[in-house]
Amino acid sequence: MKSLPSALRQGLIRCDECGALAQRGAASRPCPVCGSPLHARIPNSLQRTLAFLLCGYALYVPANIYPIMTVTQFGVGETHTILGGILTLIEGDMLPIAILVFIASILVPLLKLIGLTLLWLCVFYRWQVNARRWTLMYRIIAFVGRWSMLDIFMISILISLVDLGGVAQVLAGPAATAFASVVVITLFAAKNFDPRLIWDNQKI
Repeated sequence: MKSLPSALRQGLIRCDECGALAQRGAASRPCPVCGSPLHARIPNSLQRTLAFLLCGYALYVPANIYPIMTVTQFGVGETHTILGGILTLIEGDMLPIAILVFIASILVPLLKLIGLTLLWLCVFYRWQVNARRWTLMYRIIAFVGRWSMLDIFMISILISLVDLGGVAQVLAGPAATAFASVVVITLFAAKNFDPRLIWDNQKI
């Protein structure tokens, strides 16, 4: 069994910003092309990713338990959790929108957390896996992250459209803050995870 060839094992470091290759001994100096700091791997990648993941799991629970918005009509307020809002949409014959909210608000954040956790475990325990597939999984997680704020955008639109003073109002609930925090934290977790660590552990 021998290690897979890599730029690092050949004495080269790739700049994360411009992609230029530099000699490994240049890690203490900036990139000769763009001037960005050079790192063989993202510093403290696993520690930072784990910290963000733990915060993400901790906030995912209140994001789904507490009300995400309160709808007030003629002085009477009604609170809705994410799941409650989905059920209301289903009862109102708006199944496509309910499915969209379920995917964007519950399924995607949870799958991102689980996916990043599996990637972290893969590197930490040095699992022998198909590195191409696991790298693809990381890229998918990083890509879908930009769509995770869909639920917050919907609430913002509702607040601006339904604010009729004392007649009807839509107010964001405490779960909106927790949900937005989960989205931002998972983005940071994906950003701090270095997928090159997956390849460092693989052998052929």
